[in-house]
Amino acid sequence: MQSTQGFSDLASILSNLILNTDSYKASHFLQYPPDASAMFSYIESRGGRYEHTLFFGLQMLLKEYLCRPVTAAMIEQARAFFSAHGEPFNEAGWRYVVEQYGGYLPVRIRAVPEGSLVPTHNVLVTVECDDPQVFWLASYVETMLMRVWYPITVATQSWHLRQTIRAYLLKSSDDLSQLPFKLHDFGARGVSSAESAAIGGAAHLVSFMGSDTVLGVVAANHFYHDSMAAFSVPAAEHSTITSWGRERETDAYRNMIERFGKPGAIVSVVSDSYDLFAALNAWGTELKQAVLDSGGTLVIRPDSGDPCTIVLHTLRALEASFGSQTNSKGRRVLNQVRVIQGDGVNPDSIAAILAAMDEAGFAADNIVFGMGGALLQQINRDTQRFAMKCSAIRLGDAWHEVSKDPVTDHGKRSMKGRLTLLRHRCTGEYRTVTLPIVWDEHTVAGEWDEALATVFDTGRLLVDTSLAEIRGRAYANEV
Repeated sequence: MQSTQGFSDLASILSNLILNTDSYKASHFLQYPPDASAMFSYIESRGGRYEHTLFFGLQMLLKEYLCRPVTAAMIEQARAFFSAHGEPFNEAGWRYVVEQYGGYLPVRIRAVPEGSLVPTHNVLVTVECDDPQVFWLASYVETMLMRVWYPITVATQSWHLRQTIRAYLLKSSDDLSQLPFKLHDFGARGVSSAESAAIGGAAHLVSFMGSDTVLGVVAANHFYHDSMAAFSVPAAEHSTITSWGRERETDAYRNMIERFGKPGAIVSVVSDSYDLFAALNAWGTELKQAVLDSGGTLVIRPDSGDPCTIVLHTLRALEASFGSQTNSKGRRVLNQVRVIQGDGVNPDSIAAILAAMDEAGFAADNIVFGMGGALLQQINRDTQRFAMKCSAIRLGDAWHEVSKDPVTDHGKRSMKGRLTLLRHRCTGEYRTVTLPIVWDEHTVAGEWDEALATVFDTGRLLVDTSLAEIRGRAYANEV
């Protein structure tokens, strides 16, 4: 039997904060000015697909990585690695952290509250270290903290998709309460790691409450104090249908109704394993009475073909068999049956499908979307052009502004100075300013509040937000 020792060793390495960085960071303590005594860095979205970002996920990173102390064993492990890796290692600096701070990094992190919707080009997080012995820590943690781009980007995309779906519900439906379950997370198998499933899956749940990504639900429950952040329903996959054989396909469908169909229940059945059109005919004829008698809601999943075309065909076939009711918006709602589209789902196809349904007179009630790779994987740091940059350094006793402005790409210009974020009390407008704040005719004292709060300081988590609070902030921004 193959030994699993290698996996336990890897787990130890991954939990070592000193190694959770880029290689070249190990040499940076030797590169700063000799009189440097403190450093200030910040995180922002420099634009991208969306003009506003929904801030989420920092609390997970802080709890998982910075609320755990560096140990002497971690220092030994890192020293051995970097000496063999070709990089200098600041052993004295890390031993200072252990001896003076019990292994907790003496950095102060301020951030906008999670769930806040903030225009791009504004500071979202600041990181400061004012201990002259280890001031470089404010930059050393960049690699780890910069990964907050991922949950922010997932949460941002999901929030904007929520607005797209919400607009069609307002236009075509009498029931806005179904909105939290209109976009289901199908992304667990399409991400690069279990950690991605957990972090990205949790981020989606700021805006929605339907998920098949178990690790995402567990992470949301664990890191954000929720008893159950999302829900799912019994659903067929192709193996549970095709295992009956093509000649017994109808028996497989009937089994789903017998096992899971009951008053108030929802059962989802993929129906394109062989011939979607024949399956729709079977659902509307020999299986129709079983569906009606169950008292539950049957959700048909077509899983191939052009999404717009197939959704409309499926809706029309089901309407011909089960009928529909016309709501107060003049749109038709199917009786006891719905459609879930989980193939080819992305921001563009969701909007196109909803528009086609509306044009055909179908209410948005009739469809639920399942989104996989496009939800959790088809994004990257440049989707919202995230960056973390040093913006100020203290030399001796005096702070100096720091920035970059490449002549070859002014879009990468960074902000300078010790920064904070203000929010207007009446309009909700955000504005990034430098410290100390200079109140003038554009930023009048008494009209603006500090939008950043200190969330972490030297191993102590100072703000521990619940998912319910985060959702409340996010929904307050809906139009």
